[in-house]
Amino acid sequence: MDKYYIVDRSILPDVVAKVIEARTLIENGQVRQVSEAVKKVGISRGTYYKYKDYVFLPDSGISQRKAVLSLMLNDKRGILSEVLNTMSEANASIITINQNIPIHDWASVVVSFDISNLSGSLDELVTALKQSHGVTDVNLISVE
Repeated sequence: MDKYYIVDRSILPDVVAKVIEARTLIENGQVRQVSEAVKKVGISRGTYYKYKDYVFLPDSGISQRKAVLSLMLNDKRGILSEVLNTMSEANASIITINQNIPIHDWASVVVSFDISNLSGSLDELVTALKQSHGVTDVNLISVE
């Protein structure tokens, strides 16, 4: 079963919309701190942090959709190449790759990519990456 759904806002608790509103205030620079944002929209900091990484607004009218993944890769030749091949096979178009220096033979990698033409679901891509040799801790950070 897919991990991600698009649902009508009317069936969700009000706090979901308020979390998105608070995040938008922060991202647009209308407030400087989370505490200001949550006070302005009327939710607790705990509620904000509970949902902030799990709720997103779809961008209507935009042909390009983006996602960001973080992964831990074993520091062996070809592992990053395998990840990129898996993403390419799913029709994900890479936008940026940020790889940190390996520590104890593991490197943190963050990949942003266009999912407009993704074959299959984002959940299927995440699952395929988790099953790749030398890859651990695959996390979907953001979807736009």
